Amino acid sequence: MASVKIFGSPTSTDMARVLTCLFEKELHFQLVRVDAFHIKEHQLETLKIQPNRLGATFEHGDITLTDSREIIRYVAKNFPKREELLGPGMLERASVEYWLKMEENLFEPASSALLNLAFPVNMPLEHDMDELYECKKDLAEVLDMYEKQLWETKYLAGDKFSLADLSHLPNTQKLMTTECASLFKSRKKVSQWWTDISSRPSWKRVMAMQAKSPEVA
Repeated sequence: MASVKIFGSPTSTDMARVLTCLFEKELHFQLVRVDAFHIKEHQLETLKIQPNRLGATFEHGDITLTDSREIIRYVAKNFPKREELLGPGMLERASVEYWLKMEENLFEPASSALLNLAFPVNMPLEHDMDELYECKKDLAEVLDMYEKQLWETKYLAGDKFSLADLSHLPNTQKLMTTECASLFKSRKKVSQWWTDISSRPSWKRVMAMQAKSPEVA
């Protein structure tokens, strides 16, 4: 079987998502670390990474993927041993896909907007309180939906951990270091869910890698 190779920095959201999936599958892979601040344009072309989106690039044989959610779908589908992250049947897979889309279309925009306010690229930045309020409101509405679902099932897509839960780890981890942590802690089932998924060995390995890596924008 062709070897797996990934390019990026463990501190980036996309790479953290991909690394967690690879660790869940207990796959052997080669990590090529990419420094967003120092890599040259010709190197980007060589590594098949988009210059305007330094995240994760995945290579497996003649397959090259650059979208982190597509990468984890590919890994879950093509490496079925170990954790079943897509669901064992059609209904389960449909549920996983539904919540993955919820993360991508609702959670990610709301959480990223709050992170941009909490950790602005161009320092210093005076927070627009109206904008902050609206961003918190948007995320709170998403978490209310999660809370309702998590009263019914242990994880978002059912009673087993899946890509739907995994995809939330990077942004939520960052939000938990800000005042926005209260949005998660104030919802009983969301709080329990976060404690559960953030305690997985795969995520702890990613966190350990991040602690040893330089920050990436």
